[in-house]
Amino acid sequence: MIAYLARRLVGSVLVILGLIVIVFFVLNMLGDPARLMLSPEASQEQYQALRSQLGLDDPLYVQFGRFLAGLARGDFGLSLWQNVPALQLVLDRLPNTLYLTAATMVIAVPLAVGLGVAAALRPGSSVDRAITVVSLGGISVANFWLGLMLILFFSVQLKWLPTSGIGGVSFVILPALALALRPMGRIGQLTRSTLLEEMNKLYVNTARSKGLSEQTVIWGHALRNAALPIITLTGDELAGLLNGAVVIETIFAWPGLGSLLIEGIDHRDLPLVQASLFVVAVTVVLLNLLVDLSYALLDPRVRYR
Repeated sequence: MIAYLARRLVGSVLVILGLIVIVFFVLNMLGDPARLMLSPEASQEQYQALRSQLGLDDPLYVQFGRFLAGLARGDFGLSLWQNVPALQLVLDRLPNTLYLTAATMVIAVPLAVGLGVAAALRPGSSVDRAITVVSLGGISVANFWLGLMLILFFSVQLKWLPTSGIGGVSFVILPALALALRPMGRIGQLTRSTLLEEMNKLYVNTARSKGLSEQTVIWGHALRNAALPIITLTGDELAGLLNGAVVIETIFAWPGLGSLLIEGIDHRDLPLVQASLFVVAVTVVLLNLLVDLSYALLDPRVRYR
């Protein structure tokens, strides 16, 4: 396990470095960064001053070396929009994204697993068909439309919940509901199919023949063996949320990573964009590592050599 973890950590560092290098060169190939950051009305003197401030007068390899040295120190430079360290600005927004992501998955995962198990236990029944319709609806509905409908009903009509912003639990309910429908549908469908496959295997009949209760057979044996693909898909959904639910964050004025990245692009703030992508890459790589390590805890047949 230790050797596997060391290999994965080294590989994860290389993936993050590779992504950051690609971002650096892609941003430079899109055009002159100083021209991208300045408005079209900027004077030639402002243009030259910004190039000098950013060190763009130096050769590209010198800029790249300076960028790598800053990356090693966790220094992406000052945000041109906010005039504060870009990485600190991103890290200040990260807890908000983690909070929204956690609230979304707390809603989505238990509902998805419960609905998937209920559908798998009654295949072909009206319950199964109803749950399938709900799951497909969750995958198909556009979350921006759902978010607007939730605001219209719960905030405007009923006045139960705030329309936007961040604060107590009441502020996170609507954006979390708008985001939860898609992972609930996907995870619910996968739970149904994998559990149906497990229920038809011989070890399930053996467990029943030993006199174990149906609840123990389902939750203690079949669902545990079906957990690996469910966890994999849950990790994929988590990674998507950690990337920043841009549309939902914009609709609900939620100050997370997604809205910050859009604001950075809108203000042509390249240090902020680079810092945002770096933090997103690190969180997603760490999440994938945790998902892989959880396999051995759930399935004793999995060994890391």
